[in-house]
Amino acid sequence: MSYVHHTILLVDSDQDMAHFAMLALQRVGVITPVQLLGTAEEAIDYLKGSGKYQEREDFPLPVLLLLDLKLPEMSGLEFLSWLRQEPVLNRAPVIVLTQPGPEGEIERAYELGCNSFLVKPPSFNTLLVMMQTLVQYWLGLNLPPQLASPNYASPPKGAVEAGAGTAEPGA
Repeated sequence: MSYVHHTILLVDSDQDMAHFAMLALQRVGVITPVQLLGTAEEAIDYLKGSGKYQEREDFPLPVLLLLDLKLPEMSGLEFLSWLRQEPVLNRAPVIVLTQPGPEGEIERAYELGCNSFLVKPPSFNTLLVMMQTLVQYWLGLNLPPQLASPNYASPPKGAVEAGAGTAEPGA
């Protein structure tokens, strides 16, 4: 298998909506692989590279996460809180795509670090337009942060690359 450089992670327990979102992404020309996960716990396993998601060549870190807040067990907001506390993953772009919820939910999602908050549209045609705009910006114009693999070993604190930060006397 070849290494995949870009992946979208779609976390949504609503199978019908997830199917339509994936279909809309295909229709607007997205060739980037889309990984569909139905729970926040499964998304955490994917992002940590644990369980069946250990092979990073098959399950690379995403360039974009589409997150429903209405998930079983761990909510989307709880997942977002977890994600933003993970040093390797906390800069990953997260687009909330959900049904309207309780008052204050939008503000809470932004407080927890979502990058955009979208309401699931009532029709497939509206979803197509939404996905086209989303793809144009997030995959076309936006430059995403580089995420390191969870298996990435950072240099020890205070370590300096050979020769970096030193000057020759008299230089």
